Amino acid sequence: MAIQHDILKKYWGFDKFRPSQEDVVQSVLDGKDTLALLPTGGGKSLCFQIPAMCVEGICIVVSPLMALMQDQVVALRKRGIEARTVHSSMRYHEVDRVLDNCVYGSVKFLYVSPERLSNEMFQARVKKMKVSLIAVDEAHCISQWGYDFRPDYLRIGELRSLFPAAPILALTASATPEVVCDIQKQLLFHKEHVIGGSFARENLSYNVFHTENKEGKLIEILNKMPGCAIVYCATRQRTHAIADYIWKQGIASGVYHAGLTHAQRADAFKLWMSGKMRVVCATNAFGMGIDKPDVRLVLHADVPTQPEAYFQEAGRAGRDGKLAHAVLLWNEGDLDRAKKNHAIKFPPKSEVRDVYRALGSLLQLAIGSGKDQIFPIDLHALASLLGKKPAEVHASLQLLSLSGYLNYDEGSYSPARLNITMDRQALYSFQVGHPDLDPLLRLLLRMYGGMFEQYVTIRESEIATQLKTTHQQVISSLERLKQMEVLDYEPQTDQPRVTFLLDRQREEDVRIPESVYEMRKQSDEQRWHAMEKYLQREQCRSIQLLQYFGDKFPDPCGQCDVCRREKRVISSSKSFHALEDALLKLVLTQSPTVEMAVAMLNEYESHTVVEFIRRKLDLQELVMDDGLKLRLPG
Repeated sequence: MAIQHDILKKYWGFDKFRPSQEDVVQSVLDGKDTLALLPTGGGKSLCFQIPAMCVEGICIVVSPLMALMQDQVVALRKRGIEARTVHSSMRYHEVDRVLDNCVYGSVKFLYVSPERLSNEMFQARVKKMKVSLIAVDEAHCISQWGYDFRPDYLRIGELRSLFPAAPILALTASATPEVVCDIQKQLLFHKEHVIGGSFARENLSYNVFHTENKEGKLIEILNKMPGCAIVYCATRQRTHAIADYIWKQGIASGVYHAGLTHAQRADAFKLWMSGKMRVVCATNAFGMGIDKPDVRLVLHADVPTQPEAYFQEAGRAGRDGKLAHAVLLWNEGDLDRAKKNHAIKFPPKSEVRDVYRALGSLLQLAIGSGKDQIFPIDLHALASLLGKKPAEVHASLQLLSLSGYLNYDEGSYSPARLNITMDRQALYSFQVGHPDLDPLLRLLLRMYGGMFEQYVTIRESEIATQLKTTHQQVISSLERLKQMEVLDYEPQTDQPRVTFLLDRQREEDVRIPESVYEMRKQSDEQRWHAMEKYLQREQCRSIQLLQYFGDKFPDPCGQCDVCRREKRVISSSKSFHALEDALLKLVLTQSPTVEMAVAMLNEYESHTVVEFIRRKLDLQELVMDDGLKLRLPG
């Protein structure tokens, strides 16, 4: 038995690989650069974890999904496999320690976020590592034609040049033919090599319904289709509205989106995974790396803006191989919203520069400073400063991120909390003995009540403004007070943050490249037109999706709403002709009465036969004689 099978059984407990997995594993072990096109839920992680375990050295895994990286590291370590992660939220000393372990320790997998590839410390340390494999998850992000392009991914080509003998494995669950070619080009493949090629899901039934009453249709579908479900919504507000509606109909439901606290999201996830909550109403923040095989229904209450996103999200249904359904509800309101959202997504370049200037001012960051510094940001405060909506500021930050000025992490916001652990008398003595910290402590006591009794929510940015200092200085002082056991301080977590990749530039020097703006805007429009076509075209839904992803001659699925309608038409046509032939033969041989015809044609519903005879009589294709017997005319 090959070593990869031994490892699969020993560490993961599986006797055999899933379709295509073994081909990918063998290709990597043969030293070939490989692009694996595997459907959502196809077990992509094992495709690099197994071959990496078969050889000496460390596997570097590049992934844009921090939560997924952390989950995989935890899962590997539970199996006794040494794995670490390095991402943008880690502090210098943490990164330093992890990279040291990778150089001198027994770490087998190093998960790294793409923006870390350009970090000087990482570049210096990685050269000392014995790298056996470079795995690139969500590889469509490296292509400028991909729907989720990230400039930091382009650094992977530089990483490859340091280890020319180490094969590259790129993995994605959604890539058009154009993106497939570009991925291999950007990753400097020695030779083009693609495994997979078809994203067909034979157990997944795609369905599209036009309705003005989405909530009513949603409940109708949930009542018809048992099992757990995901309902995707376009906004956080919609998740709450729809979850409340479902709950009132007696179906256990909850919400999941990036605006919830970490604890709230964890609770919702736990309830849904355990089956205690049947339906989770979520934004697209939910799903990546979710390994729940028995999802029977993924329903989109709002239309995604591109086929790639829809395909990924719909593909979270039926990972156990049993029949599952992907349902998309739409009406003309979705088309109107798409046009408005497109305009928000690409604000004028002058407004993008305004956001960059306001961000620097809000963070009190001087021109020529800030490189590699991480700052939590209050999106609402920034929007208020500019007189804009948070969604408009969000779009500008994304464009600045794509243009290479900063890394924008839009993670959910969980406010900082603080509890004073000293009693009042001891705190007073401490303030007298530490005049440098006294202004901060006095301000805290003035701004927030109840800190001696319980944890209270604080905003470091407000404190910094009052003290006329920097946000980072406030955090440092609070951390110092925590170390001195004056108080317990929990920093903000899972919140929007920016990492400046360059020193702060002058506003007029900020350039938004054509590839980031004009070309992406055009590509975005093309994707939406493809989505519109998917909604309105009467062709097998599976064929439409598979052709979009490059499968030239897919077969009809036979189970989507379009295929079922075609079957009913064909079946109806066959039944019509069969009944017509049987009745004609009966009339020619026996001249029956209507009652006799119904009794003798008992393979058909009686009312169907009666209606069919009545129609034939109306058309004078049959006549009734004086004895009420049926005959042909003439």
